[in-house]
Amino acid sequence: MYESLLNIPGGLLAEFERLQRELQDDFANLGRPGSIRALASGAFPAINVGSTPTSIEVYAFAPGLDPAKLDIQLVQGLLSISGERASAKPGDNGTLSVYANERFAGHFKRTVNLSKDANPDKVEASYRNGVLHIKVARHEAAQPKRISIQ
Repeated sequence: MYESLLNIPGGLLAEFERLQRELQDDFANLGRPGSIRALASGAFPAINVGSTPTSIEVYAFAPGLDPAKLDIQLVQGLLSISGERASAKPGDNGTLSVYANERFAGHFKRTVNLSKDANPDKVEASYRNGVLHIKVARHEAAQPKRISIQ
C-alpha cells in the first residue's frame, strides 16, 4: 500500500524537507506587521525606524552586503532601499544537498513611508558592521522651538 512512498527520488525524508521549504516560502509573509509602517516579520532587510526632534533615523540590518551595490532613494516621502544579496552556499558545485536554508539570498526592496516633515535635501547614509544607517533631517519649520516667557 505504501510502496509508492518508497520510490520517491532522494527518499521520503528529502520529500518532506522539500515540502517544508515550500510551505515556509508560501506562508512566510502571513505574519502581522508590528505597526502601520512596518512589514511582516521575516522581510529582508529587517529595519528599525525612529525619530529625534531633528531627524528620522532608519536602521537596516543587512550583513554581508556590498554597500556600493545598495540603491537608496527618497521620493515623495517614500524611502526605498534595494539591492541584491548573493547566495552563500559553501562548496556548491552542483552536488550540494541543502536541508536548511535560513539566510535570504536574491533581490530585495524595502520601502518606508516617512512623515511629511522629512527633508529630502538632507539625507545621510552610512554602512558599518552590517548595519545601514540612514538619517533624514526634518524641515526646520517642523522642528520644535523653545519659546521664552517674558
